[in-house]
Amino acid sequence: MNDSISSPPDRTRRGLLLVISSPSGAGKTSLAQRLTGEFSDLGLSVSCTTRAPRPGERDGREYVFLDQAEFEARRRRGDFLEWAEVHENLYGTPRGPVMERLGRGEDVLFDIDWQGAAQIRAAAAEDVVSVFILPPTMAALERRLHTRAQDSHEVIARRLARARGEIERWPDYDYVIVNDDFDAAYARLARLYLAERDRRLRNPWIGAFVKELFAQTP
Repeated sequence: MNDSISSPPDRTRRGLLLVISSPSGAGKTSLAQRLTGEFSDLGLSVSCTTRAPRPGERDGREYVFLDQAEFEARRRRGDFLEWAEVHENLYGTPRGPVMERLGRGEDVLFDIDWQGAAQIRAAAAEDVVSVFILPPTMAALERRLHTRAQDSHEVIARRLARARGEIERWPDYDYVIVNDDFDAAYARLARLYLAERDRRLRNPWIGAFVKELFAQTP
């Protein structure tokens, strides 16, 4: 019996765009960083922003930091896949690098707000998997914002004031995870990411593989 395939089909799958959103302080950035650290096929989309770097952030790693004029010039040229104003600052995802990675079968993770998520869904609906991260309580959300000590009290107050409106967008997402325990929330996120990679429509090579199986001589 011939149990080998003489010329196995190319098993390159199509990449996916994993969008993670949450109100500030709910944990999406920490979850995203752990996920990209564990899975080499998943890379974080590096957005452009007009906000100032936070302690420890480096230009080109967490964000590309632009002034207002340069950001607006890029926006007018259509360079962004999505863009939004969040907490008095502009954020945008460069279009070219993302689409190139998607075409190569790589996965791209977006740590963005609901406005950007909506634009990405509109631009590439079949490639998007969206996840919304909820805090266990509003008190926990406030506590996390103060604990990380990255923003002034005035900025934290504005973020909390807007959190309810951001949370109201949860029905727009494919999945919702309550981050009441970080390790448990991460485990759920990792499981759904791996499951989405195996969706039939993201693996167009399977049809040719099945034909090869049927062509084998029993």
